[in-house]
Amino acid sequence: MNNTAFLVIDVQVAMFPESDPVYNANKLLERIKGLIEQARAHQVPVIYVQHNEGPGEQLESHTPDWEIHSDIAPDPGDVIIQKYVPNSFHETGLQEVLADKGIDRLVIAGIQTDICVEATTQKASELGYVVTVVEDAHGTWAQGGKSAEEIIADYNDQFRAYAELKPASDINFA
Repeated sequence: MNNTAFLVIDVQVAMFPESDPVYNANKLLERIKGLIEQARAHQVPVIYVQHNEGPGEQLESHTPDWEIHSDIAPDPGDVIIQKYVPNSFHETGLQEVLADKGIDRLVIAGIQTDICVEATTQKASELGYVVTVVEDAHGTWAQGGKSAEEIIADYNDQFRAYAELKPASDINFA
């Protein structure tokens, strides 16, 4: 799968506060970490996306909460894309990085299901990438009268319109 990259979206410290962590936080980190290890073992590029916000906001750039979670810390050779809006392709170098590496297939995991994961997945599909969303390796919080689990299930149904869905256990980077 040398034309594939693993895209890890916004798995940052602020998403894991003790008071209200992202849904199923430990399992989410465990699954993403396992996929990163598998990708690296098969020389599949791991590309991190890191969201940036302004002073005083939750993901204020270059603050401890902005850092990528230490459980899935990037290796020195990994690419980290800085973004400022939900779509990881908007005004970033992501598309150029993928083109330079000859990538036309993306496996996507991360946070937040209904915002950044959705916007990036849809845009990747529109740009012609073959996209697989790891159905049990993206997360969100309860909101709008729905549980996080319900929101994740709803978005997994939506993703099927423009991406393949697979559980982490079925992802094979070999």
